[in-house]
Parts: sequence; structure tokens; C-alpha cells
Amino acid sequence: MHHFVWSADPIAFTLGPIHVFWYGILFATAILSGLEFMKWVYRREGKNLDEIDTLFIYIVIGIVVGARLGHCLFYEPDFYLAHPMKIFAVWEGGLASHGGGLGVILALYLYAKKYNADMLWLLDRLSIPTALFGFFVRMGNFMNSEIIGDPTDSIFGIVFSRVDMLPRHPTQLYEAFSYLLIFFVMSYLYKTKAKELKKGFLFGLFLVLIFSARFVIEFVKTQQADYSFGIGLSTGQLLSIPFLLFGFYLLFRSVKKEL
Repeated sequence: MHHFVWSADPIAFTLGPIHVFWYGILFATAILSGLEFMKWVYRREGKNLDEIDTLFIYIVIGIVVGARLGHCLFYEPDFYLAHPMKIFAVWEGGLASHGGGLGVILALYLYAKKYNADMLWLLDRLSIPTALFGFFVRMGNFMNSEIIGDPTDSIFGIVFSRVDMLPRHPTQLYEAFSYLLIFFVMSYLYKTKAKELKKGFLFGLFLVLIFSARFVIEFVKTQQADYSFGIGLSTGQLLSIPFLLFGFYLLFRSVKKEL
């Protein structure tokens, strides 16, 4: 069976000594799309747009710091504990979505506490562009030929020639388009049912859908961590379980309030 060969250069263009990577472009696009979406939400709900800039400073710091520490501590703890200064070398790559999620939640907690904001209201609405954020980031991983899947002879297999010549599951694309679909579903619910949905429902649904997709796709993804628990579940799957449980709790809590 002939498989599509992916050999894209991770560098989009060069300006003198500066290399601009597709991942960086897509990451910036993810941040800006989230900013524009939240501006639309604030206008739609009559909120003060001046609050957006401060909110997004908190969120961006939470994403970057959380995702970096998550990668270092969850996936390569031995290396980074032995070379702690390497934790700051973000340009070398290594961001973990679970860590980014925890970082954002902590950042929102600090923001809500300082500015007396409704944290759950924010989480419900921010979860929608976060799904879109995940789409752009995974497309960046695809451009880098990283976070690839196990070898496969299926029609979905792609040869990542920068890695090897084996057809593999394009797990970045599986995740990217799952997240994009989740973004559209949640956007539709928000636009049509926002006044009817109980607080916490959208965030709970986001956690359940995102981490269910992540959990399933991990079965065909190459091992990302430099260790294994030997129990048949990857680090990504184990990290997804608490998010899933909390998501189900929020959904149950929302439905219970309607009864």
C-alpha cells in the first residue's frame, strides 16, 4: 500500500539569522484566535472589554509556564531534575497540554481572586477557544513531525520522513480535528443555549470531550515519556483521568441542579 510521505520543513521562513517556525506561527495564531473569541463573548454579554488584556496576560503566562513545567516534570523528570537550568530552554521544545491546562486553571484562580471575577463563568467560556487552541497547537506538532503515532498499515498511515520511513498513525491530526469538532459543538451550544446552561456545564463538557479524545488516541501514539509504569496506560492517559473525572463531576453537578 502506498502511503503519503510528509517531509515539510518546520521552518516557515528565515529573516537573516532568525528562523520563524510553523509551530511558533500556529501557537501565536492559537493565542490570537482565543483573544478575538473572548472579545466577541465579552461584547455579546455586555462585559467590560478593558478586562480582556489583563485576563489574557494571566492566561498566556499560565499556558507557557504550566505547559513547560508539565513537560519537564511529567515526561522527562530524570533529565530536567539533573539539568534544572534546561527547564528555561523553552526554544528547544517541550510543552505538555496537561501542564498547560493546570497552569491556566491556576492563573484563572489568581485572576479571579485579585479582580473578584467569577472563575466558573470564565472557565465555561474560555473552554471554547481552548479547544480551537488545541487544534492549532497539534497542527504545529504535525508541521514539526512530532508526537507521532505507532506504525500502521492502515489507509490513515503517513510516512514522516524526517523521523523514519515507516507509515505511522498521524496522531497529531487525529487530535487536531477532534479538537476542532469539539470547538464547533461547544460554540453551537454556547450560541444557542447559553442562557439555559447551568454554570460549569460547558467546562465540564470540554474536559470530558477533550480528554476522552486524548485518552483514546493515546492507544496509537508513540510513548512520549522517558519512563513507563508497565500497566498498559501511557503517562498521557493517566494524566487525563483526573481531568475526565472532574469533567464528569461538573456535568453531574449541572444536571443535578436542573432536577
